[in-house]
Amino acid sequence: MWHICDVEAVWVRAFAAALAKQVPALGWLPRPSLWGWLKSSEVAEQGEDGLRTWRFPLQLGFRRFPLSLLVDERRRVIRRVAKVDSDLSRSTLLISLPLYQWLAREWPGYSIYYATDAFRFWGSWRERIERAEQAVCGEVDLVCVNSARIADYMITELGVRGEKIALIPNATPSDDILPACPDGPMALPPDAADLPRPIAGVIGNLAGNLDWPLIEEAVRGTPWLSWLFVGPTEMTISSQRESEARSRLINGANRRLRFVGSQPYRKLRDYARSFDVAILPYKKIEPTYSGSSTRFYGHLAACRPMLATLGFEELLHKEPLLKLVDTAAQMVSELERLRSNGFRDGYERLRWETSLEETFDARAASMRRALAERVGSLAA
Repeated sequence: MWHICDVEAVWVRAFAAALAKQVPALGWLPRPSLWGWLKSSEVAEQGEDGLRTWRFPLQLGFRRFPLSLLVDERRRVIRRVAKVDSDLSRSTLLISLPLYQWLAREWPGYSIYYATDAFRFWGSWRERIERAEQAVCGEVDLVCVNSARIADYMITELGVRGEKIALIPNATPSDDILPACPDGPMALPPDAADLPRPIAGVIGNLAGNLDWPLIEEAVRGTPWLSWLFVGPTEMTISSQRESEARSRLINGANRRLRFVGSQPYRKLRDYARSFDVAILPYKKIEPTYSGSSTRFYGHLAACRPMLATLGFEELLHKEPLLKLVDTAAQMVSELERLRSNGFRDGYERLRWETSLEETFDARAASMRRALAERVGSLAA
């Protein structure tokens, strides 16, 4: 059995659900709390995506004094999971966050660290996260990363050997892949059905990693174009300039601009398929720049033209599947060009053909092969 800890993030859960189609898999959902050591409730659930999940309590700060003297949470977790898997020595543990490095140390079977982000840029914990990543990379049998930049960091700064690392980028669920290349955009979802075409769409967390002044300028430069934003806008943006630009767009009276808020993960493909053109307007900041763009793979499966800024290193190598732009003026120019061509750029079929292999199913199979090769080399 494969154990994935943890599957809170939607992209990790999507990967785990794909893995569960290939091997027995259990997605963990630890619930840390101040009184976790007093709680014993465990809940097993079967998700609509086919992934079996397991919720269990976890004591916050159990590795810090004085709790470290009172609570042996590491061994308690192993005893808990042994109730649902009688032979952990034959099972594989996949850790999706570096702060679970203590679990890899206790695990009796094979283990993998799956770095789905440049975690060292999260908040103010950089040194702690770097120490945790170095520790977990030393404990596990295989390190999987979702971008070349993270792989380079692992090798040059953490000292991880290159042969221990496998590149496993983000992807999209297999059922997002269309049976054939579509002739054009599909119908708009009900909450945007009255927007006049053509439609430029932005999907994601509509926060500080997007270039809001560029977006605002591009909106002004395309009065003939509707803009549809899909995703949450509640996250605070530290830059006043960026925050004010977003606020002006949200609160403006432009009838060709709409924010529809956060949507269920499985519905995002309906929006992506309905766009005339997809926009990926990222700022060059971390951890975005070093990661892997889940949205790119979703838009790839939708087959619509894409315009992307230079804020994702991964996307700098994806032309002609998308078109790179560096300024709002360039974006407006490319939108005008697409408009003159009926929003066809000639790469629709190439996007569809490429999307057939850019799925979480393919990524899960790649990880299984990488582990088999790694274990085989160790045994040789």
